[in-house]
Amino acid sequence: MMKILFLLLPILYIVGNAYVYVRMLYSMVFLPLWGKILLSVVYWVVAFALVVSLVGRDKLPSVMQQVLYVAGSIWLVAILYMVMALVVADVVRIFLPTFKYGFWCCSGLTACVLAYGYYNYCNPVVNKIAITLDKPLSTPVRVVAVSDVHLGYATGKERLKKYVELINSQNPDIVLIAGDLIDNNVTPLRENRMNEELSQIVAPLGVYMVPGNHEYISGIDEAVSFLKETPIVLLRDTIVELPCGLQIVGRDDRHNKRRLSLRDIVAKTDSSKPMIMLDHQPYQVAKKDSLGVDVQVSGHTHRGQVFPMNMLVDMMYEQSYGYRKWSHSHVYVSCGLSLWGPPFRIGTSSDIAVFELK
Repeated sequence: MMKILFLLLPILYIVGNAYVYVRMLYSMVFLPLWGKILLSVVYWVVAFALVVSLVGRDKLPSVMQQVLYVAGSIWLVAILYMVMALVVADVVRIFLPTFKYGFWCCSGLTACVLAYGYYNYCNPVVNKIAITLDKPLSTPVRVVAVSDVHLGYATGKERLKKYVELINSQNPDIVLIAGDLIDNNVTPLRENRMNEELSQIVAPLGVYMVPGNHEYISGIDEAVSFLKETPIVLLRDTIVELPCGLQIVGRDDRHNKRRLSLRDIVAKTDSSKPMIMLDHQPYQVAKKDSLGVDVQVSGHTHRGQVFPMNMLVDMMYEQSYGYRKWSHSHVYVSCGLSLWGPPFRIGTSSDIAVFELK
């Protein structure tokens, strides 16, 4: 099913762009021929900008890479909403043939939706969750959990600085990062010295992270090397026990085909002490629950980022976002503090979780 979907998406993207392109030319009859040619060139360059930026990520100059990546990712969502709006407008024209400004109305509506989505993205929700464990802690612990920061060309140093300030304002004892801290390439993190901002996170009991699929996409060895320049402790099928008695269990990402099984990694823990399991992709949630994991933290889904993708993602996962108490486990799946690609949240929210463990 997933393979078929990934094959269909590029086809649908090209068809959608072609549909909007034809409607645009039809609405711009006032342009001279040279103007239509220039507009067409710009249109299709932007339409494939994201593809070019991803394919040429190690070959293009950094500035060009950033411009193509940002422009292309914005275009991705703009086309989605333009297609949806134009389909409605074309249906309206069947009943109201005199309605001649559908393209311009749809363009204005899409611009408003994108503006709302950008505002929503820039204002993460802080979810505060009180959790009472049935295993002993020597003292209450405040945990801040984030995921999917996607540092790179789209999420840069200035936005990272705001994220660090938001994390520190929660006065955490522990900070957990559930993968995809890095986007597609470590290069912009090094060029902009983002390790400096990451080193400003204040958590007396430590900052812990597991790899996500994007740490592998960006090159796991490069990601590991970069993280060594920060206070972040990377957990790859490893366990850390804190002085308060809490165990932090970090699973490697599914990209590592040799990672430990759930049963094997749980067997390495002390079942009499509480544990938090970090696992980037929220698969096998029910199985983790049955194995006695006390708290699970994941990310990865972004809950689709924008409508209607959130509806599809909700059907794909046992738990696609937010907090839920299973029979034993307290499970939190983050929608992501930042996001991949388009800087919009429409029908979803950027988030950060604050757990009060007792």
